[in-house]
Amino acid sequence: MSESRWYWTILDGWTMSKRSFKHIFRNPESLFLSIGLPITLMLMFVYVFGGAIQTGTDYVNYVIPGVIITCVGYGSTMTSISITQDMVDGLFERFRSMPIQPSSLLVGHVIGSFVRNIISTTLVFFVAFLIGFRPNAGLLEWVGIIAVLSLFLFAMNWLAVVFGLLAKSVESASAFTFLIMFLPYVSSAFVPTETMPTWLHAFADKQPMTPLIETLRGLLIGTPIGDNHWLTLYWFGGLLVVAIITAVVLFKRRKQE
Repeated sequence: MSESRWYWTILDGWTMSKRSFKHIFRNPESLFLSIGLPITLMLMFVYVFGGAIQTGTDYVNYVIPGVIITCVGYGSTMTSISITQDMVDGLFERFRSMPIQPSSLLVGHVIGSFVRNIISTTLVFFVAFLIGFRPNAGLLEWVGIIAVLSLFLFAMNWLAVVFGLLAKSVESASAFTFLIMFLPYVSSAFVPTETMPTWLHAFADKQPMTPLIETLRGLLIGTPIGDNHWLTLYWFGGLLVVAIITAVVLFKRRKQE
């Protein structure tokens, strides 16, 4: 019985994922925004502010990890909006009347968002190479980069599911954008934290985006990582577990309403 349940959960999750894949290209505006915004941000920082910011290395190499995180974070906000939209439109209720595993609805959104973020992140990397980004990462470093980005992606996507389940309207779900877009700016994403005021420097060093960005920067261009990789694992591994549990609890409560 248990094996059969897992089988249908995986099968139904894949079916819901394919639905999300189709929405990626049927809604090109959201895909364009998740690509265009980070690329515009990258070009602005590199060409407008890059000459005035001293980081000890070429600014284009310094700023790319922060741009990638912003790209991934913004793409995850689409998950929150999609979840709320499905609830507002009554789609979840219609799916619940069918013989499918309820959890597959959430899994489909998460996998679809993961694929959308892979597309946008790949294109951002491509443009970065065109404007002079030159990483010196080897094979093992690239494996580490993929692993770290995947952890961050899944953590953000499941957190977006939580926000989507809590929101009562699409407008309130979009507020998740502010949180994700704000934190990278108050980190080492675009400027060294040492240049910030003392009180802001302390916050920037302790918040989760800074160790994540420093880990990616170290893997990409060889800057010191220190214990940032462990902090990244603790922050986003813990966030992923908490977000999944919270999403499941909230979804079950919504089923009972």
